[in-house]
Amino acid sequence: MNRSAFNTLMVAISLAAGSAFAADTTPASTPGRAADPAMEQYQAAAGREDWRAAAAAMRDALGRDAGNADYNNLYAYSLRKGPNPDMSLVFKHYNEALRIDPKHRGAHEYIGEAYLMAGNVEKAREHLGQLDKICFFGCAEFTDLKKAISEYESKRTSSR
Repeated sequence: MNRSAFNTLMVAISLAAGSAFAADTTPASTPGRAADPAMEQYQAAAGREDWRAAAAAMRDALGRDAGNADYNNLYAYSLRKGPNPDMSLVFKHYNEALRIDPKHRGAHEYIGEAYLMAGNVEKAREHLGQLDKICFFGCAEFTDLKKAISEYESKRTSSR
């Protein structure tokens, strides 16, 4: 490979890597950035697996900022993890998170898992395909959803 082609390839790879990181909308604590009390409440409740409290924290946060993809995603997640989830509400909020941020990796993973709960492996695969496009160099969300689909299909095959 000549030097010019090599340099072009390196620039393309670095740009792709940068865009892959930019697509991650998972909240992160960064120096100089104010802590988000709603996210802190959610994290504390989720750490205790208190999904009702986690959902309440995100529901309150959505009351203040309905256009926040992370809040919609985590509200849906906590509803899904809690007892007797209202799957129509779960899908509503995952879809809202994806409307706000179509490259939200967490929302793609979690809605895929929700589709598996509903028995719709094809829709889960659609979101796996989206993650494959978003995560140019791979990501945990892609790996986790791929594993969940594989486990779902193994259970379905063994129960026949």
